[in-house]
Amino acid sequence: MQFICRLGTPDGRIVEQQHQGDDEPSLRRELERRGYHVFDIHRPGLLSKLSAGRMQRGPKKIPHEKFLIFNQELAALLRAGLPLLQALDLMLERMKDPQLRPVMDDIRNRVRSGEAMSEAFSAYGDMFPRLYSSSLKAGERSGDLEGMLRRFIRYLHLVTTARKKIVSALAYPTVLIFLSIAMMTVMGLVVVPKFRGFYQDVGADLPLITEVLMGVAGFAQDQWILLTVGLIVGYLLFQQWVQTPTGRETLDRFKLRIPLVGSILHRFGLSEFCRSLATLLSGGIPLVSAADIAVGGVGNAYIRKRLEPTIQLVREGRPFHETLEASDVFTDMAIDMVKVGEATGALDEMLSNVSDFLDDQVETRTQRLLSLVEPILLVFMGLVIAVLLISIYLPMFSLMTQIQ
Repeated sequence: MQFICRLGTPDGRIVEQQHQGDDEPSLRRELERRGYHVFDIHRPGLLSKLSAGRMQRGPKKIPHEKFLIFNQELAALLRAGLPLLQALDLMLERMKDPQLRPVMDDIRNRVRSGEAMSEAFSAYGDMFPRLYSSSLKAGERSGDLEGMLRRFIRYLHLVTTARKKIVSALAYPTVLIFLSIAMMTVMGLVVVPKFRGFYQDVGADLPLITEVLMGVAGFAQDQWILLTVGLIVGYLLFQQWVQTPTGRETLDRFKLRIPLVGSILHRFGLSEFCRSLATLLSGGIPLVSAADIAVGGVGNAYIRKRLEPTIQLVREGRPFHETLEASDVFTDMAIDMVKVGEATGALDEMLSNVSDFLDDQVETRTQRLLSLVEPILLVFMGLVIAVLLISIYLPMFSLMTQIQ
């Protein structure tokens, strides 16, 4: 049987692990024999599965906006002089969110039992950013938890703002694309088949463009069930493939090669890495550990894979700017700025500047992309409508000429 065990390690840490055993007493004796202090042993329940990371299905991540508000309130209470446990109690009294409240209740109980707050959050796996638990650990070591929370809040606010700008900028082109698809679907499944029946009844000779359009529309109307099932199956298979490491890396690499869009996604991924690393270094985390965490926080799998070797190179004593240059994903300007930061001993500050510089490039390139995409989409929609109308009405003009 499987049990969830909260244990005290020989080096003084409190951890929560899964262990196999025949029953609770025998497992307790086995763990004590190994040198652990056993605080609690119980069978996995819903909350325990959450705290174990829910590795089988994956945890539901806390939205950035919601998590940002939580940390702003916590930092304000700590700044006012309240002890950590009292601040968590006060926040739980007013917390009504059904997703966050049970989690925070468990974290509060962990902290009350003597577990570090950073370990309590890290036990929830991917539900919270990995950067967050590392930031908390840095604040606990330095004795400035409130200051480290402020740095993390600034990081989260900047990342959230950048994502909102990109999403809002792409909203209008996305609406145009969906309208185009909806229009072509209605024309193909409703309008064109009616004209198809009319032309068949009168025995009109159809030009090639009309025959092709009628054939495609007739096939879509007759086989719409098969097409729908095929699209659903294809989508599910694609989702399964994307969940694999190879699939995710291949897809993210393809995204970076999309004209105009790829350069934006590339710079946004580098900005994520630089800002995470700057936040950790400013909290006193060593460069190797900070780089390991920052690389894991990059959303693009291809960029993440290219940056992973830099960790070992830094561990071997190579200058950090050389390891970034070897990754072949950083721009020359960013590498030069990191080199200056290393030379002056202000690497965290320079990484923040690099991230700001990349964010400015993302915003500029996004606006430039929109200035090109919007008229292109409008022209494309106009051409599609023109081709559809010509294909439908061209035989009618021929019939009217014959009648005359």
